[in-house]
Amino acid sequence: PREQQPLTEKLQSAAVGESADRGLLSVDTKRIILTLPRGCMASAFHTLCSLQLHSSQTRVSPCALQISQAVSPKLFSFSLINRSNPRKLNLFTKSSMAEVAAAGKSNPKVNVFDSEEDLSVSLAKYTAELSEKFAKERGAFTVVLSGGSLIKSLRKLAESPYLEKVDWGKWHVFWVDERVVPKDHADSNYKLAYDGFLSKVPLPTGQVYAINDALSAEGAADDYETCLKHLVNNGVISLSTATGFPKFDLMLLGMGPDGHVASLFPGHPLVHENQKWVTYIKDSPKPPPERITFTFPVINSSAYIALVVCGSGKAPVVHTALGAGHKSDLLPVQMVSPEGVMAWFLDKDAASKI
Repeated sequence: PREQQPLTEKLQSAAVGESADRGLLSVDTKRIILTLPRGCMASAFHTLCSLQLHSSQTRVSPCALQISQAVSPKLFSFSLINRSNPRKLNLFTKSSMAEVAAAGKSNPKVNVFDSEEDLSVSLAKYTAELSEKFAKERGAFTVVLSGGSLIKSLRKLAESPYLEKVDWGKWHVFWVDERVVPKDHADSNYKLAYDGFLSKVPLPTGQVYAINDALSAEGAADDYETCLKHLVNNGVISLSTATGFPKFDLMLLGMGPDGHVASLFPGHPLVHENQKWVTYIKDSPKPPPERITFTFPVINSSAYIALVVCGSGKAPVVHTALGAGHKSDLLPVQMVSPEGVMAWFLDKDAASKI
């Protein structure tokens, strides 16, 4: 693209005279690839394109920097790929300025409760307080739901005092993932949320954004992304200035026993999707096989994330996810690292191994 050319020229100019042990730069009409040896990532970034690396994750193997398609006319997305372990950091440049929007900005708060009942009470209070905050600040509260046991944990919001206290007219409700089935199907996340929560609170029906269940998986994903972009343009959904992806006020996530979040499963290529807002999967390892899902850049652009986990069956994964060991795409929950605030809500069984 025309807007990309100055950066291309800058990188080409900066690379002149670089020795093979400092890095190799390859440029063509479609992409720029910077190959770096171990240990020189931060200095080479600074030398070649004045990037500031805001990340503690600097111990990487030889990697590549790729210019991807434009997110917007003046906002370009890059991927830093660790070849031995395909983990990505997102970088962006506006005009001549470049900055890193790397994962790991927030240290999550871990809340452990004696019972699922206590967890539900605390989650209701947390959600209600954020609802009040964003309703006052921006006149809307964008909430993203997931499926599974999370919906049960939201039940206290449909009871006093929150039923009367919350300004439900400001809520806009979305799904982080959905099964491509009819809305009245037993596997539908919409049906689960409607039966367990949405039908019990006075939400405007036009502010509940379910997928179009008449479309294919690919069509439903594209349609949902189009809906989100329309709401960004209308100011209902914020846009992250750091990443260029939609910034939801609160994302309520669950976690599977295998560590999956949304419909982003261990080792699946979709965990590395960094261009689309919404994508689709036709080979989910957990039935039903066809689903749509938010991508990690959207999840991690959230202002607040609450990750709700209950039960002893998930305790080993919670232990690994919160440990100090190597982060892996084989445990997708470890890739949840928002630019905003993250809080874990665990019952004592889920927290029994930490």
